[in-house]
Amino acid sequence: MELAELIAYAKDTYGLDEQHKWADFSGFSVLCHPQTGKWIALLMRQWDGDAGREIACCDLKCGGGSLLLRRPYLSPPIRMRGNQWVGVVFGEETERETVLRLFDQAVAAGRPHGFTLVLDTPPAEESPWQETALPFARSDYRPEREAVPERLREMRRLYEYGRESPAARARNFYRQAVFMADYEDDVPWEGNFVCYYPTYHDLSIRQLRAYFTWRARLRRGDVRVIPASAAYLYIYELLNGAGVSGPEESLAKLAEFERVYLDSGIGDARMRSNLRRWMLELAVVSGLPPETARTCADPEMLAQDEALASLRAPEDRSDEAVFASLCRLGGKKTESSPVLARDPERGRRLFSQCWRRACEYRREGQALFALCFGERKARPWYPLSGAVYHEKARPADRDYALDDCRSYRCRAGVWETTAYDRLSFDRALLQGFLREADARLRRYLKTGRVLRENPADAWAIPYIDAAIEEDRRAALEAARPRIIIDLSGLEKIRRDALLTRESLLTEEERAAEREEAAPPDPAEDTGALPADPAYREILRALLAGEDASPLLRARHLMPSLVADAVNEAFFDEIGDTVLLCEGDTLLLVDDYKEELMQILGGTGDGGN
Repeated sequence: MELAELIAYAKDTYGLDEQHKWADFSGFSVLCHPQTGKWIALLMRQWDGDAGREIACCDLKCGGGSLLLRRPYLSPPIRMRGNQWVGVVFGEETERETVLRLFDQAVAAGRPHGFTLVLDTPPAEESPWQETALPFARSDYRPEREAVPERLREMRRLYEYGRESPAARARNFYRQAVFMADYEDDVPWEGNFVCYYPTYHDLSIRQLRAYFTWRARLRRGDVRVIPASAAYLYIYELLNGAGVSGPEESLAKLAEFERVYLDSGIGDARMRSNLRRWMLELAVVSGLPPETARTCADPEMLAQDEALASLRAPEDRSDEAVFASLCRLGGKKTESSPVLARDPERGRRLFSQCWRRACEYRREGQALFALCFGERKARPWYPLSGAVYHEKARPADRDYALDDCRSYRCRAGVWETTAYDRLSFDRALLQGFLREADARLRRYLKTGRVLRENPADAWAIPYIDAAIEEDRRAALEAARPRIIIDLSGLEKIRRDALLTRESLLTEEERAAEREEAAPPDPAEDTGALPADPAYREILRALLAGEDASPLLRARHLMPSLVADAVNEAFFDEIGDTVLLCEGDTLLLVDDYKEELMQILGGTGDGGN
């Protein structure tokens, strides 16, 4: 607890202002009783040069019996004298509830005792004065209290007093928040409210009524300004699942709060940062799908993880993704390099290829990525820390991967997270690599001013030069003229050749072809063998090891057409190509010679 919280509580609850009574001692001030004006608290601030921080403490006039609480931050009075005063030192271990209860005791103990004196006055219509209750030193005078709605009375009765630990405060808040989930009121908010880790118990009755009025309006879309400490109550309610059906609805309501409240300019960057962190942590501990959790996470954190994943496995990522990752993690200077001026796509590809090549670099057994960004490290993780959150049951054991670089693990209720730590990043190594790449790529593309190279980055030169050489070869290959053969035109060429051949034949040659094309003699039918006798004659010549070219010329046959006809005829019988055509030469496939000889009536021994 901090001293400022006590001052804010005194102002909001009792209307007390801090009074600085000594101009020469600015670190000292007092809080006075609202009725008697007597001191009930002496506030002290002193700078500790050795510790390098301000030490805050106070003396409270709450009764010496308070020391029986035996708290390490309570002591005999520091400046005041008497057994009615108690010293309080403020710090992380100072329990807020205990100190505020002691302050309430100080106010109660300082109330005056006495009686009310009413003077006999003329009738009201004859006198300008009204009857007024006058407090005296020994009176029980109290100002009239505001009526308390019964629902608020019931809520306060739910509070269990005892140990004022953070877990107990969160448990009380959860119980009360569920009870008040649908409560509405009609009291406007007035004044300020400053409190760390606020709960309903920290608000006065009027502040509670005003808060529930603000909450009801917010739920209807009527956005009003309220102190940040009070707005945190609404966030805590949703984190604890009060008034919602489950964690999915909690996240939806928190996202809506960010959109309608924070995006409207109300609140501050710290609240948005806390909200985003808590939303992600709620999604993880609730076991929601990672894609849902990523919608809640800080976009900058996710962008860094994606950049790390791209540079860790650059072969699986596009040039644009690798280049963007280099710029994000290595600095924005590379984005404005002259290498990208003439041909941005080529420039991004060159930088990306330089990194891909450089990933082969090793030093002391570590690859370049590990040298630049370290290894993923596991560390304790405390989800929803800094929020008033009641863990209703111990979480089940779980392994949860948010993305390629960040994961969470729970064992026996203890969480840890594994991720890359920015403290392990060697940005100087990455920036040196990018500067060397920029310098050599400028010279290669003849663009921009020449950059002076740093000898410390010479390790990167072979990898950068390899990427440049790869680009040079690709450019030469792209510049070569390409000859494209349209195979679809071959059939037309064949048809034209047949027409030309037909026009050159004599009448006798045409008669001979007609005779050869006559139906075959059934005695000579060999099943799959083409009917044309010329084809049999050509096959027999090839089986005998002779050149078939004279037969082709004599018959005016094209070798390719003969090969196609023979292969088609024997496909059902043999199931494969038996005759090859290489230029104008026909060749038999050796594996099928024996079968062809059997079909043509040979000996089957592979001889002539």
